[in-house]
Parts: sequence; structure tokens; C-alpha cells
Amino acid sequence: MEQIRLMKPDISFADVESDFRHVFGSGIFTRGENVEAFRREVAAYTGARYAVLTTSATTALWVCLRLLGVKHGDEVAVADFSFPATANVVEDLGAKPIFVDVSLDTFNMMPDDLERKISRRTKAVIFVDALGNPSGVTEIKAICDRYRIPLIDDAACAMGSSENGRRCGSIADLTCFSFHPRKLISTGEGGAITTDRDDWAEWLETKLFHGAKGLKGMGLDFIEYGYNFRLPELQAIMGRKQLARIEQNVDERNIIRAEYTGCLNSLGFVSQRIGKNVRHNVQSLVFRVPESYERDRLIGALKIRNVESTIGTYCLSATTYYKRRYNCEQPNSSLLNSTTITLPCYRGLNVQYVTSAIKSALE
Repeated sequence: MEQIRLMKPDISFADVESDFRHVFGSGIFTRGENVEAFRREVAAYTGARYAVLTTSATTALWVCLRLLGVKHGDEVAVADFSFPATANVVEDLGAKPIFVDVSLDTFNMMPDDLERKISRRTKAVIFVDALGNPSGVTEIKAICDRYRIPLIDDAACAMGSSENGRRCGSIADLTCFSFHPRKLISTGEGGAITTDRDDWAEWLETKLFHGAKGLKGMGLDFIEYGYNFRLPELQAIMGRKQLARIEQNVDERNIIRAEYTGCLNSLGFVSQRIGKNVRHNVQSLVFRVPESYERDRLIGALKIRNVESTIGTYCLSATTYYKRRYNCEQPNSSLLNSTTITLPCYRGLNVQYVTSAIKSALE
């Protein structure tokens, strides 16, 4: 049996060959028509007024914290069950990440724990749509509004997800997306920021173009210092192709999720809970393993059976660096860190083979 991979990007060279040849012929590899078109399409799809494209979700998060003026001595509340980039960008600016524990059901930030940890030093809150699941983000936004604290949605995994009819990208004050190979839209590497605020959008556009705005004589007018975190033209083409069919992709992934759930619930696996009025893009299909079985042992057993799997994601407060620095490991996130498994999920997947491999591994 050929190895079943964890993820397969929803794009082929045939999808982009003609457009790539056009770009190579034109020589315009940056700031081209596809970059501008992709930016507009991301804004339109998410329902945000503005979108800017970046090199990754990590640079997007970092730039958003710079926009908000986060600095040494500040605190930023972050969801504890995530990839380390969520906290690393806070640490890099000299601020302190305050780890907020997550629900054992949705894997997302718990509102009551957030409120307990908000202080006069809290400069921002970073909600994470764990594995693409936005359940609870609207409630977190209401808390942030009440305390007058900006909310950044780390929606690295959540393009195509929504809560109460609003897509990720139009709920928080600032939203950051990833176009990494494991995401529903993959451009190799890449990211985006969405916002509704005119002044923030103008700041982002200027900062991400070396600080330039308009012309000064025959050259650019550099009114600020800035950065080059821009997405190239070829990657924008890849993004546009996948965004155009993302709704179909999300539908198909939810069908696969339902098939898995029907097979695995009886074995003691517990699926990530999706809230009411939530559309989950199923960026990652994650289950809590049965209490009687070791998660790492299951990953190894599936590998022997040619099925690629991996952990859910990380308990940030339990990583070597943050545990040594702050010693504040969060209990729910820590439990999820050791008991969740990510299973393959993509078009054409033989779910029955994977579930049969799991049953065999548990015997």
C-alpha cells in the first residue's frame, strides 16, 4: 500500500502553468497584477474592508503587534494551544506572553481564564482558531471590546471558517492567515492580514513596502522605515487558484470528518467540538485518543502501517523555553498536547483504510 500522507495541497502545476509562463515572460515577479488581485479577493472573501499580503503568518502577527505599539513591559494574552509562533512574536518584542488555557472540547481560549489574566499591562489578546476551529472567537471579541483591548485573531489555520455567519478575517480587529503547505490555501510560504480600519490598513501598506508612500521626484518617498514582507507574484497566482474553490474544499473535508467520526467514536476517540453556528474548514482533523492508549505509540503504529499522522499541536507554556522562562504550564493545554492526534484529511483519501489501520494498531 502506498503511503497515505498527512496532507496534500489542493493545487497542481497544471493549475498554474499558463499563468506562471505569463509571469516569466513579463519578468514581473513582484507587485504584479496577481498580487493586487489576490489581496482584493482575500478581503472580499473574508468580508474585511482591507487585506495585505505577507511572507508568512508569523511576520503578519509580528507586524500587527508592532502596529499596536507592543513593547518591553507590556503583556499580550495568547491562547496556549498553538504553534510557538503565536508566543514567539510577543517575546521577540520584549513583551510578556500571558498563556491562557483552552477548552478540552473546542481546544480554544477559555473566556473565564482570559478575564482572570487581563491586567492593566495587557496590550492585546491573540485568539487562536485551533486547527481551523473558530468556536468562541465572537465571545472573546466581546470581552476585548469591554476591556478596550485590541483582538488579534491568529487564523493561520482558519481561512474558510466562520462563526455566526461571519468569516474569520472579519470578526477580530486584526486577523492573520497562513498559506503554509499544511493550510487549505498553500503558496509554499505566505500570509495575509485583514482589518476594517483605514488608518491601520494605510500603516500596514506603507510599512510592508519599506516605508514608502508615493513619489519624491523620480523616486519613491520613504516617509517611514519599513520592511520587505511582501508575497511574490507566483505565490499570489497559487493562492488565487485555491481561494476560488475553497468552499468546495471545505465541504469535502467536512464529509471526510463525518466519516472518520462515525468510525472512531465507538473506539473511544473524541473529536474536536465545533460550536453552534460554526463552519469549520477542517484544516486539521484532530481527535483525542482513547485514555487507555498512548498517543505517541499510536503515531508510531500508524507509521508502520503506511499512514502518516502527527500530534495535534503544542502546549506553548510547556515547551522547554517557555517553561524554563515562566514556569506556568496550563493544565488543559498540557493534556491536549499529549493526547491529540492529527489524521490525514484531503480529497480522494481512503478513510476506511486509515480507520482500519487505527483499529489494527489498537489491538
